[in-house]
Amino acid sequence: MFDAKLRPYIDPVLNRMGGALASVGIGANVITVIGMVTGLVGALAIAEGHTLAGLALVIANRLLDGLDGAVARATKLTDFGGYLDIVADFVFYIAIPVGFAFAAPQNLLPAVLLLASFALTGISFLAFATIAAKRGLETTAHGAKSFFYNTGIAEGVETIAVFIAMCLIPQHFGAIAYGYAMICCLTVIQRSAMAARTFSE
Repeated sequence: MFDAKLRPYIDPVLNRMGGALASVGIGANVITVIGMVTGLVGALAIAEGHTLAGLALVIANRLLDGLDGAVARATKLTDFGGYLDIVADFVFYIAIPVGFAFAAPQNLLPAVLLLASFALTGISFLAFATIAAKRGLETTAHGAKSFFYNTGIAEGVETIAVFIAMCLIPQHFGAIAYGYAMICCLTVIQRSAMAARTFSE
């Protein structure tokens, strides 16, 4: 919901950093993989009960996720880069709730429901992007991307805010997870309604 609104403030900084990295030959895909590994290590730290360390790695993952796109824009956007980026994103989004599930037995059910809601939002997002590409639809609301990014209630900014809250107050993981799972389900409903309007014959 807030991703597109924040891009004008975040992108100039990321683009300068991305241009600097590109100028010394660091590729976007390398940054994507480093970011994914950073997120997995963060999930492991959370599983071991080190939530503040996990928080630092979650933030580092998101910074690297922004930088890979900036490097790609400074060099060349590729289809494989777009594919790798979205796969790395979902690895991260899955890994953090799994980390909390391993951290405490009472986290298991809310983590499972949160992951199920992530699966639904991911499916709706990618299905919308696939059909939008088939119809030749384009948007730049989220910056230059390899495929169509459909706006929803639950997007990257909201998810990161939720993960940060979970790391800061891990004892309330269950309540936060249940609440955000509901928001994700509302996003699926919203996106489905938008698909019905956009793709109706």
